[in-house]
Amino acid sequence: MRYPAIGKAIVCLIAIAIMNIPAHAARIKDIAFVEGIRDNQLIGYGLVVGLDRTGDSVVGGQFTAQAIMSMLNTMGINLKVDPIQLLTRNTASVMVTAKLPPFARPGMKLDVQVSSLANAKSLKGGTLLLTPLKAANQKVYAVAQGPISTAGFEAGAAGTTVVKNQQSGGIIPGGAIVERAVDLKIETWDQFSLAIQQADFTTSLRVAEAINAHLGPDIAEPVSSGQVVVHVPDSYRGKVVQLIAAIEGLDIDVDVRAKVVINERTGTIVMGEHVRLSSMAISHGNLTVKITTTFNVSQPEAPGLIGSAAGQTVVTPEVEANVEEEPGRVIQVDRTVTLGELVKALNSVGVTPRDLVAVLTAAKAAGALQADLEMI
Repeated sequence: MRYPAIGKAIVCLIAIAIMNIPAHAARIKDIAFVEGIRDNQLIGYGLVVGLDRTGDSVVGGQFTAQAIMSMLNTMGINLKVDPIQLLTRNTASVMVTAKLPPFARPGMKLDVQVSSLANAKSLKGGTLLLTPLKAANQKVYAVAQGPISTAGFEAGAAGTTVVKNQQSGGIIPGGAIVERAVDLKIETWDQFSLAIQQADFTTSLRVAEAINAHLGPDIAEPVSSGQVVVHVPDSYRGKVVQLIAAIEGLDIDVDVRAKVVINERTGTIVMGEHVRLSSMAISHGNLTVKITTTFNVSQPEAPGLIGSAAGQTVVTPEVEANVEEEPGRVIQVDRTVTLGELVKALNSVGVTPRDLVAVLTAAKAAGALQADLEMI
């Protein structure tokens, strides 16, 4: 059974909902973050064992041998040998890195990145031994251990080798366990700051206005283009989590500077919606130089008399150069109002993306491009 009336009503409701959504709205949680709530970098030095003779060699791996000797001494094994003799190419020195998320609690598992430190060829099949991970304050916040997963392979023999990706690094999913938590008691905050990821005065003001409209006047105050201070109201005392959750879901209109980003190596051009062109005239044409080389063979005549010298066959190159220039034309581009009109005006000139780089650069130099031009 079909219900055409219900279907039409649902379509109308969806249309109304779409019409009520701002065209360029973004959530506050996507454009800003709370200062003090961030990740922390962890790093540690460790040993990878179980390699198939692809670990560190004697040349360049001296500290790996010393690390092996130190580890054995810690375990109560005292050897009276040269540390270099312990280097069997089955061990590699690595650096282990991870990110400690905010509010991480002891027992939480983290993904770790393992990277070769010396001259190991591959970490495939290796196992990372217990490695403490420290923060910048030299305190241990996690320990890592486990088998390494590499994303490449190498196969071949007799001088023919197939290699995909590099194997001197890998990851251990959930390979680290958090041992220490970062104390951050947000329930005692009287105020906090929102940091705008792309600093802009208009965006900062709109964030404060949206928060005040939702929670009440004088709750949020913009102090700069990249910071908005939020005062915790009495109704949210001790409930900062609920307050942040209520704020980060608000939609605002994000305002950014007009910018044109150009990658001349690939011919990629990205323009923002606020890019404008002033009235100007553009003349564009291509100049093509063709150089053609023809090789002619000069064959000497056969010797007519006995004992006469024979000639030599030689190749004589003949070079021809031609210059072709497209007929130039001057096109007037009127002042544009929207990005679509700008694209239409530039397409009317008939330029390719790589030629458009030169056109936009010249337009910026002439003062006709009302945007920041950034080359990457």
